[in-house]
Amino acid sequence: MISDEESLAGAAELFKALSAPSRLLILSALAHEPSSVSALTEATKLSQPLVSQHLRLLRGINLVTAARSGRETIYSLTDDHVANVIQDAIEHSQER
Repeated sequence: MISDEESLAGAAELFKALSAPSRLLILSALAHEPSSVSALTEATKLSQPLVSQHLRLLRGINLVTAARSGRETIYSLTDDHVANVIQDAIEHSQER
């Protein structure tokens, strides 16, 4: 099951990104529907600068994509894999 070093490093980077509860909250919100920064700020109760900072990191590791819609940028998950990983992790943590 062990893969090459590059794949393992990528997986470690993913888990590092998912290690922050604020990022998990943002990703969970995006799993429900694509959203703007202002909608994510409202949904998560996080500050706008913090949401923007997390989105920048999440875009940098290709977990989130952005598309312009008029004057707004709408963020969405790159694919459903991330939502599945988060859901599985939450379910696993509740099995204690």
